[in-house]
Formats: sequence, structure tokens, C-alpha cells
Amino acid sequence: MALDPAYLEYQRRRYGMDHDRYEWSMLSRRAPVAWPNGARVALWVNVAVQFFPLNQRGKPFPPPGGMSTAYPDLRHYTLRDYGNRVGLFRCLEALDEAGVTPTFSVNAAIAERYPQLLERLNRRGNEILASSWHMDTLHHGDLAMDDERELINRSLAALRAAVDEPVTGWLGPARSQSGNTPDLLAGSGIRYMGDWINDDMPYPFATRHGELIALPLSLELDDQFIIQNNLHSEWEYADQVKDACDYLLAEAGKTGHGRLLALSVHPWMMGQPHRIGAFESVLKHISEQTGVWSAPASDIVAAWSDQRA
Repeated sequence: MALDPAYLEYQRRRYGMDHDRYEWSMLSRRAPVAWPNGARVALWVNVAVQFFPLNQRGKPFPPPGGMSTAYPDLRHYTLRDYGNRVGLFRCLEALDEAGVTPTFSVNAAIAERYPQLLERLNRRGNEILASSWHMDTLHHGDLAMDDERELINRSLAALRAAVDEPVTGWLGPARSQSGNTPDLLAGSGIRYMGDWINDDMPYPFATRHGELIALPLSLELDDQFIIQNNLHSEWEYADQVKDACDYLLAEAGKTGHGRLLALSVHPWMMGQPHRIGAFESVLKHISEQTGVWSAPASDIVAAWSDQRA
């Protein structure tokens, strides 16, 4: 039976995108972006500071890295806790040794559960962006708008009260969003979000409360995705990140267009004693390359925004 032509007829069907959130735009055809000091690649290292509740509901899906056995799942809970007690400090030492500037995505429950840890991060002066309340407060289509607004505002209020610098960035737990999330974020003073990963550069994202900037945080180069999902070793992870760095540098040099290298790091994973060496080798390789600008996420957004046509 032939497909009814009406099946392909809908209100927003047109060339390019079938929505109004962002414009159809291929990276190769955009105006070039030049990063500060002649850098070819902007480096965003996002360190995830997370709280996984022991009594996880797991709705509408269990968060990546969340509890996976019957309550009380102490095996996984304490491993995630290890990241905040031990692994994070190894990662910080490695970052500082390489001269790489981190940005921290923080579940707001950290302000309640680990206040001394958040204060220590605050004293470093590195940027902190919000990552909802904890890893089980997922944003999804069945979440009522008023409930989601309350969740976002509660998370932002807790973090903004605990840190000195403005909190203007957002990364949803498991990169989760509902159809309302971008609008609610923009209405709460968020300037950029890392959940949309469909590009190698920032791009403008329309909301009912003005523009957000989508700053893509690569999933393909996420340590948890590579090691836990793809079942690669930590040294295979290191090789992939180094390859990505070298390729982006070469591509930027050939095209004259700046590129973004965005890495998501989980201390409960890369802060393990058998993995930290691989992370150190990644940072050493990147820091030794000419043309890499290590910067906070908001500085990358600002540098890109200043050059928009």
C-alpha cells in the first residue's frame, strides 16, 4: 500500500530544520572563529561533581552511573562517593600540574551533602555550573512545567548562595531535558547549556525568554561513555582524546576556523589509582600542543559570542 502523502505534511516541514530552536547551519559554511592569542582549539574540561542518591527512583530511566542493584546498592553508591572523597583531588592535582583550567558541573545537593567540598572548589575560583539537584532528578517530557521550574530554581538558588562567581551554565543529569527545559533555564538567568551535542562549536538556541548558547559537551569523549559504555580501557580513552585533539588542531589550521575540544571527566572513574595515569597523559599531551586555549566554559562562550556576525 502506498504511503498517504498527508503523512509527510506537517506545519513546520521546510528545508533545513523542522523547528525554530536553532537555524540550519553546517559547520563548514560558517564564518571563522578565532580564539584568543591565536589559538586554534578551545579546551573545555568539565569535571562532574555529582551526588547519586542511594534510594534512586530511576524514573523515567536510571541515570548513567546510578544505582543498579537492589536497595541498598552500597557497592555503586560508595564507588560514586569515592569520587568526592578521593578521586576528585587526584584529578585536581593532575589538572593543576598540566596548567589546564577546569570548569565544575555540580549537582546542587553537593551544597547540602558536601558543603566543605563545595567551599574548597569555590576557593579555587574556577567556574561552577549547575547540574540540577542530583543525578536522579532527571528532566523529561512527563515532568510538569511547574515542578521542573521549581527544581531548576531550587538547584540554582542553592549553588548561587554557596559560590562567589555567577552561575550561568547548565548541564542536565544524563544530559536530560524536557521540551520546556531551555525556556525555563533562560528564564532563570542561565546563559549556556551543554546538553545538546550535535556540533563541534557553540551555536545560538532560541527560547521564549531570549537566547541560550548551546555549548556542546562531547559524549563521544566522555570518560564514562568510553570506559563504562564502550568497554574500552583507560589507555584507549587516552588515545581517543589525544587523537581528537590532534585532529581538531590540524582541521582548524587547515580551515582557519577555530574548534572546540570538550571533555567530560568523572572523578569516581578517572580518579582511580589505576586510571589517573591515563588522565595525566591526556592533559600532558594537550598542554604540550601549540594552539590550545584552556578556558572556563563561560569564557569560551563569551569569546565565541564576541565574533558572531
